[in-house]
Parts: sequence; structure tokens; C-alpha cells
Amino acid sequence: MVEKLSFEDQISRNKMKSFFLMAIIFVFFLIIGYIVSIILNPSYFFIIMILSIVISLIYIWAGYYNSDKIALASVKAKPASHTEHRMLYHTVENMALASGLPVPRAYVMESQEINAFASGRDPQHAVICVTTGALSKLNKEELEGVIAHEMAHIANFDIRFMTLTAVLVGMIAIAAEVFLRSLWFANTDRDSRANIILIVLGILFAILAPILAQLVSLAISRRREYVADATGAKFTRYPRGLANALRKIKAEHVPYADTKKYPKAVAPLFISDPFKKKVQNLFSTHPPVDERIRRLDAM
Repeated sequence: MVEKLSFEDQISRNKMKSFFLMAIIFVFFLIIGYIVSIILNPSYFFIIMILSIVISLIYIWAGYYNSDKIALASVKAKPASHTEHRMLYHTVENMALASGLPVPRAYVMESQEINAFASGRDPQHAVICVTTGALSKLNKEELEGVIAHEMAHIANFDIRFMTLTAVLVGMIAIAAEVFLRSLWFANTDRDSRANIILIVLGILFAILAPILAQLVSLAISRRREYVADATGAKFTRYPRGLANALRKIKAEHVPYADTKKYPKAVAPLFISDPFKKKVQNLFSTHPPVDERIRRLDAM
């Protein structure tokens, strides 16, 4: 007998895990600062921290406020037609009503693959884009499941959440880079064995920390997909619709040339990995499709 899962329980558990992973990234940032203050000088801590925060915020800020335009332009999406894409419009409007959110702008991109994504800094500036493959291959219930999943990303402010994650990861990468470069100019007692050990450990951590932070960021991305699945199922009250859409996504075979339409930078936005990686690992942007289906079937 399959154990039944609760919508609310799945949502709250995965949100808690996401915030825990965010805390890990922040701890990495503090550790780098602590290492800097020990090896170099406490004053370097503030210089490096301020530099990394300012540079990372400036870099991310522009992308955050133009996230919808950047994402749509990168896949050459076009506004959906009220006549040609009537079912899409009705589905988006119905899911907006079910979620209590403003109706997002609907877009369509040319691709044989079943896929979709949401973008925008908040519900008032949100967009939902679906592939032509999704419109031609999914039935009404399956399309509702996919749109509900994307509405869930909007309702959960996932773009804002992942932007904050990107800022933290960027801060760590910049802090590590500044630290490594500053070692060449710092006036430290390098003849001391203790200092040499600290410097080696500091360099090792500065190299590994950005990689580990990126892995944690990807883990957060996978968690947010589980949250969106559960929240979307809550909107439709029919988890099987999304589960069946994921089954079709898993079973379809799309020509490799078609996947070239997806820039790697926006791949995490999609409902499923557009590059259809056969093996799931720590570098995967999405959780295993089979596990997502299993959870939805158990709701």
C-alpha cells in the first residue's frame, strides 16, 4: 500500500530544507571571512566582504529586474495568441484564479520538447512560457498540471529566492578570488610553520568553497522543484495531471538539435531538464523524474 503524502507537509518540509541549504551557503561565506582575518589581517575581512557583496549585488541586480525579458529573449519566445493558443490562455487564467495570483503574461517558444518555465521578479511581473511541443502533446489535465507547477514557482517567489542564492554564491566566488589574489601582496610571516599550514588550508578552502556553494545551490534548485510540484498539485487538486505530464516528458525522444534552443543559463527555470541527462548527480538542476512522479502519485 502506498503511503499518502500531504500537500502541506511536502511543501513545508521542502521549504525548510531549502532554507537550511541557504544557511550552509552563508556559513561558507563567513568561514572564508574568518580565514581571511586569521591569515592576513582583520581589516582585510571587511575589505573583501564589502567588495564581494557590492560586486555580486550589482551583477545580479540587473539580471533580477530584467529576468523575464532575458529568459524570453534567450529562447526567442513570442506572446501567445488568443485565437491560436486559446487552451493555454484559459489554463493560465484558471490556474491564476486557483492560486489567487494575477494572471501572468503567456508566451510560446518553438520546440518539439514538452517543457515550460516561469520567470519574473514577482507575481505582478510574471511570465509563463510553454513549448509548442507541450501544447501539441499534452491534454487539458496535463497542461493544467504543468501550468500549476509554474504558477507555484511564481507564488513561492522562487525567482527571488534563487536570485538571493545566486548573490550568496557570487559573493563566495568573489571573496575567494580576492583572497587568493591578495596573498601575493599581503605582508605575512610565511616562515612560520603554523602560518604556512593556515595559508595552504585557506587556499584549499578558497578553491573548494565556490564549487561546494554551487553544489548546494543546485540542491536548492532541486528542492524548489519538489515544492512547486506539491504546490501545483494543491492548486489543481489533481496531482495525476502533472504526474502524467512528467511521464510523457520522460518517455519522449527529442532530436539533439532541438535542445540547442535552450541556453544552459536558463535550463534550471524549466519544469524538467531540457538536456535530458541520463544520469542524475550532484550537478543536476532537477530531481529525478521518477521520484517526482512517485511523490505526486502518493498525494
